[in-house]
Amino acid sequence: MGFSEGNCVMSSALSTVTHIKRQQMSNSSSITEFLLLPFTGTQQLLLLHFCLSLTIYLAVLLGNSLIITTIAWHHQLHTPMYSCLLKLTLLDLGIISTTVPKSMASAFWGTRDISYAGCAAQVFFVLFLIDTEYILLTIMAYDRYVAICRPLHYGTLLGSRACAHMAAAAWACGFLYALLHTANTFSLPLCQGNAVHQFFCEIPQILTLSCSTAYLREVWLIVVSVCLFIGCFVFIVLSYVQIFRAVLRMPSQQVCHKAFATCLPHLAVLSLILSTGIVVYLKPPSMSFPSSNLVVSVLYSVVPPALNPLIYSLRNHELKAALSKLLTGCFHKQ
Repeated sequence: MGFSEGNCVMSSALSTVTHIKRQQMSNSSSITEFLLLPFTGTQQLLLLHFCLSLTIYLAVLLGNSLIITTIAWHHQLHTPMYSCLLKLTLLDLGIISTTVPKSMASAFWGTRDISYAGCAAQVFFVLFLIDTEYILLTIMAYDRYVAICRPLHYGTLLGSRACAHMAAAAWACGFLYALLHTANTFSLPLCQGNAVHQFFCEIPQILTLSCSTAYLREVWLIVVSVCLFIGCFVFIVLSYVQIFRAVLRMPSQQVCHKAFATCLPHLAVLSLILSTGIVVYLKPPSMSFPSSNLVVSVLYSVVPPALNPLIYSLRNHELKAALSKLLTGCFHKQ
């Protein structure tokens, strides 16, 4: 009798677990859209948000488009460094175009919904573009190291074929990284609703909607990714240490100033992307607040694309001269 009762209890427990799993999968599969962070306030505040976002977006489009046109038009800028800068500018345009237009539309129409496929697409493209940009910034640090510390080997180490291979590797790594994270994240059962406390879809916010322990495999994947990113950052810092040591040995103060003016903004952008990314992806859920999440996400998804044209154009005399020639030629034609 006791044995049969034990079987009944075990069967009941198994059926309960099965029912819970089916309910979780049903909840996950029933989600057809997500709700982004709502824009609260009066109609005037929503309009102000829309106008501010539109101004920033148009400024980024104009600045990055000018850099792309200048590098493509000026044949003297067809070098590995400016080739990386051209790709970096395209990535910046992609990053801000993935997040800001949807935010502007939500503020203008007073809506907050985004489709399931649209949310997955946002996660994929943000990861793909930011990861590829980070790898390109690493390649640019290596380019500066070879140009300053090993100038006689520059043509050998950074020839056209080598640059093409490195660029292809950057795009491929970014694509695989984004595909792996996106597929893993959206395969998790979601049983905590569909409200994303952010102005665009990002992995940490999706994980808060997943079931109790189902998100742990994605967390470990994020930890490994952050370790790889830190490894790239250490490589970049060591490269710049060698660059600064070589520059400080140069007798010309003008050369030293030019090298520092080029390298320090590069390091600043890298530090901003890495630090904000670590905060977003490794911050404990207990320390997660909508306002802080919003500020940090703006810092890594909007600020770098807005600042990169200023950092890499105003600090670069060759690019400024080429841009001046381009604008002068356009005005003369008119």
